[in-house]
Amino acid sequence: MQRRTKIVATIGPASDDEATLRAMVAAGMDVARLGLAHGTIDEALARYHRIRKIAHEEGKHIGILVDLPGPKVRAGNFGEDGVELPDGAVVRLAVGTERSSADVIEIDYEGLLDDIQVGDRLAVGDGKLFLDVTEKHLDKLVASVGAGGVVRGRPGIHIPSDRLSMATPTPEDFRALDAFVDVGVDMVALSFVRSAHDVRRVGTEPYPRGPLLVAKIETRAAVDNLSGIIEASGAIMVARGDLGNECTIEELPHLQKKIIRECIALGKPVITATQMLESMVAAPSPTRAEASDVANAVWDGSSAVMLSAETAVGVDPVNVVRTMARIARRADEEFDDALWAANIAKLRMTRSDVREHSITDAMTMAAWRAASELALQNIVCISGSGFTVRSIARFRPAARILGFSHNPRTIGQLTMSWGTTPILLDKEGSNEEMVARALQIARDAGYVRPGELVAVLAGVSTSARSTNVLRLEHVP
Repeated sequence: MQRRTKIVATIGPASDDEATLRAMVAAGMDVARLGLAHGTIDEALARYHRIRKIAHEEGKHIGILVDLPGPKVRAGNFGEDGVELPDGAVVRLAVGTERSSADVIEIDYEGLLDDIQVGDRLAVGDGKLFLDVTEKHLDKLVASVGAGGVVRGRPGIHIPSDRLSMATPTPEDFRALDAFVDVGVDMVALSFVRSAHDVRRVGTEPYPRGPLLVAKIETRAAVDNLSGIIEASGAIMVARGDLGNECTIEELPHLQKKIIRECIALGKPVITATQMLESMVAAPSPTRAEASDVANAVWDGSSAVMLSAETAVGVDPVNVVRTMARIARRADEEFDDALWAANIAKLRMTRSDVREHSITDAMTMAAWRAASELALQNIVCISGSGFTVRSIARFRPAARILGFSHNPRTIGQLTMSWGTTPILLDKEGSNEEMVARALQIARDAGYVRPGELVAVLAGVSTSARSTNVLRLEHVP
């Protein structure tokens, strides 16, 4: 069967040449992620245009997600050789951006001495090493090193979200956002979101006229304000790295499931991210635990799973994508779509506060039931904004979703929607005309067979705010 869970792959020094990008597309990359925490905007723009060029040449729709760095806090440089910070060592923490040593760690956060209190824990880098603040003075903090080790370069310093006084998006985020909105980026991820207000501050046009906004859930405040953030966003990322620094390790898997469930119930794509195949940064195959983690993310209902350092700086990005595709495809085969759809119906159909949502809920549930009972192979969705496609995708149907739109930006955004094959409609028209044209394109491309019975979902017009048309059609 066709893989239905999408793959987001981060592009970095190990994967930004044309040959590797082309091979990653062939291996199964659906969305390319450009992280802006490292490198310049110009370098990221060059990667953006390179991906667009290759996708066009390969005849594939590859979405592009730009990940804004947000209020990143970093330590002063420990140097390329690194500095040993032994477990239990006592260090001083001071505001600065220059050098860090085994005695003094400089941190480029002006609010350090005002915001951080005794008893706070600051995670360093990936969180394996941490600093417990034990004393507070006018000009410095004193901390004890936990789970020590060698620290190199300028690692990130995780400040607890309830202490962080920096706003998101940052001025640097807005500058990067302007550059990528100008070139038509499909999706933008927002870091360290704490409330729906942070999402609304972005100020871009609603998708698909503007980019799909992906709120990263990586703070305790975001978990507390989850419903509002999901409503204000176009999609959600479960960023387990920083989120793991703000909650207990035993709580994290339950939060992952809760976030995914609420996103899908509201028809919002959700990405599960961080350390999914981390060992493949250096190794040719993942650990058994990592393979199980990916499969469980699929069974949780993730729309997409994300690769970070594995493809950005790893030894074999193409092999990583291929391996992720194999694991996700096999997990898709075991996905209990009938039980999932029944649970989603219970969750979502209890909301009747918005009339358009209620209509869409009823029509998409009817489409799922028709496709299940008639054993349909394909559901044809026609949508200007992608709303109809994302709505039926919530139910995780066994049938393939063919997502048609006349809007190229919508097509790019649908690359992240579960089970969806995005297809560009070459012209607008009446509902009848677009249904006829969609069936013709699907047939000519080999997605459907002449005489095959398919379900067709659409709004009565391209401006419809709800999915209010369901038809069963034989392909001509």
